Amino acid sequence: MESRGQKHHKERRIEAFKEELITILGGELGDPRIGLLTVNEVVMNEGGKALRVYVSVAGSEEEVRQTMQGLLSATSFIRHELAENLSLRQPPELSFHISSQKYASRIEELLTRIEKKKR
Repeated sequence: MESRGQKHHKERRIEAFKEELITILGGELGDPRIGLLTVNEVVMNEGGKALRVYVSVAGSEEEVRQTMQGLLSATSFIRHELAENLSLRQPPELSFHISSQKYASRIEELLTRIEKKKR
């Protein structure tokens, strides 16, 4: 069981990775295959040596496929940028996954419910 401090540290690291990935994917990649995408979630494994990055891609199935190919080929560049920008000796391994629309719409629904309860 993680202590409260360890859990907080892990959450801060995940948030820093997510913010940096948003910055890198939003403007620093020059690959024309990579279309409009959103980073929905970043999940870190127990040891902190690997990240699963869940993205949603706007466009057709072909555009989604092209974007995922572009991300796969840019993985080493993205790792290098993470290491440089976050001052890491060993950046985590990255794997990109498509977020299911069902999952994204469920989150939106829950956020709407929470907002209504606040009123």
